[in-house]
Amino acid sequence: MAAEEFDWAGLQARATEAMRHAYAPYSRYRVGAAAVVDDGRVVAGCNVENAAYGVTLCAECGLVGDLHMTGGGLLTHFVCVDGDGAVIMPCGRCRQLLWENGGAALHVMTPLGVRPMTEVLPQAFGPDDLAKGEGPV
Repeated sequence: MAAEEFDWAGLQARATEAMRHAYAPYSRYRVGAAAVVDDGRVVAGCNVENAAYGVTLCAECGLVGDLHMTGGGLLTHFVCVDGDGAVIMPCGRCRQLLWENGGAALHVMTPLGVRPMTEVLPQAFGPDDLAKGEGPV
């Protein structure tokens, strides 16, 4: 389905619902994320903070976990929101997660509109950049 024909408002509502489950007692910056998988499923996640800040999980981490727990596949459409339900950009680490699980064809809703993953993470590093056929290291 083309990005312009897609129900972005519905996906943003699902991300907002996920955000309401965020655990953010330290920053109070709640984030929710939702995406559609190539088989039509919707997966979602919320951020989960930790007193040891470095092990905090972004909403996209939860979403990717949901993706793999429910059968895998490729993400086709993605959005994340803040505590007010406004669209926000994924952080750099999460852009890499999205590339790995959606690739160049993933459509991402950004504060400036829908963008292909190739604009969200230009010149991305991915599985094709790894050495092939060399077996386990």
